[in-house]
Amino acid sequence: MMRVTSLKISISGVRGIVGESLTPQLLAFFAQAYGTYLGGGAIIVGQDSRTSGIMVKNAVLSGLLSVGCQPVEVGICPIPSFQVFTKQAKARGGIFVTASHNPKEWNGLKFISQEGLFLNYHQTEEFLDIYHQGEFSLVEAEKYRIPKSKKNPTAPHLKKLLSYFKTGLISKRKFKVAIDCANGAGAVLAPQFLQNLGCETISINCVPDGSFAHHPEPVPENIAQLCQTVIENEANVGFAQDADADRLAVVNEKGEPLGEESTLLLASKHVLSKNPGPVVINLSTSQAMDDITRSFNVPLIRTKIGEINVVEQILAQQGKTAIGGEGNGGVILPEIHPCRDSFTAMGLILEYMASSGHTISELQAEIPEYHLIKDKIIGTQEQAYYLIRQLKRKYQNKGEISLLDGLKIQFEDHWFHIRPSNTEPIIRLIAEAKSHEKAKRIVSQLKNEISGIIKKKS
Repeated sequence: MMRVTSLKISISGVRGIVGESLTPQLLAFFAQAYGTYLGGGAIIVGQDSRTSGIMVKNAVLSGLLSVGCQPVEVGICPIPSFQVFTKQAKARGGIFVTASHNPKEWNGLKFISQEGLFLNYHQTEEFLDIYHQGEFSLVEAEKYRIPKSKKNPTAPHLKKLLSYFKTGLISKRKFKVAIDCANGAGAVLAPQFLQNLGCETISINCVPDGSFAHHPEPVPENIAQLCQTVIENEANVGFAQDADADRLAVVNEKGEPLGEESTLLLASKHVLSKNPGPVVINLSTSQAMDDITRSFNVPLIRTKIGEINVVEQILAQQGKTAIGGEGNGGVILPEIHPCRDSFTAMGLILEYMASSGHTISELQAEIPEYHLIKDKIIGTQEQAYYLIRQLKRKYQNKGEISLLDGLKIQFEDHWFHIRPSNTEPIIRLIAEAKSHEKAKRIVSQLKNEISGIIKKKS
């Protein structure tokens, strides 16, 4: 594969490596474009804890001021809290400084609408058209506004969380919970939230200074310290957040990571037991969700990858959706806010444990067993779509093909999915089967086929 730039511009926002593809000038241009798109007014500006955040934030402030916007800084806070706050503040929109689960050398911007949601496809196209054309609504210096600041931006979100969950029920169980915030934005709220639920909290990496103690993506290979903390403190459960706190991974009382797919599966079983209704997930989420929704006799709707795609389908159900999300640990509960929210996920799992009287490992044992493997190769979107065309031709009569997002082929006892990433310059490869060995074999075979296609092309 040829060398590709680290800059990613997509429906998920803008991300790049600081000092390489992500520069102050570029960031200011994006802020100018977004301020022009929104037509001025109050724009909320928040950030995760990355050390490059101050540079990125200041570039954003400069861009917003130059087009006559009123920036309102809220500092470091979790992105679900930021989304709730942006809507409640009745701002024109928001810009959140983060690279989510990407490592510390990355940073980026997520653009939030006045409804506290990510921009949809059409909104993104309109906004990016302004950016590419460079036609910004610049104002004279006397129209520049002094940035304002708001304290405690997590308060509206916390209030929603505590009013939804059965705090008394959870509190009675006196759960001991280990929490790893990866020194990210979740640290400003997670310990307080768990204490409000009556949990004894063992906090690690809960200083929001951006000095990530490990890669901030909450996958099993990155959370060994949390697993050990659970064992040493005999905790009932362990939770791991990513850098902006929209994703959650779970560790059981034995110190075993359940895998990020399990977060949404556990949360969904609990919600559906109380409130059966449609479930909305993305195309790459585990087939176990098909089994779960079938057992509750409720519809399952799959969408393209990307939080806003799931959210738009949730909103299209006009209040009927019980729960939604993505298999990367992103749980979306419309009753709190239609966004991925690690705090909602924590609350649902603790409430599930409290109401059932079961341990987290006992609840996990009730989830249909599948083995999902995620891999990736370096590549561009153009390269990904070439591979997809070739693989589609090869498998056209061998399985059920979906081209909703990349290429997904469903076979009798397994599936695989290949698609370009929205957030990194990579091509994602995902396979799921009833055994780990088979899923691993499918990914290995897929990589060999891709290598052959590339060699043949070159």
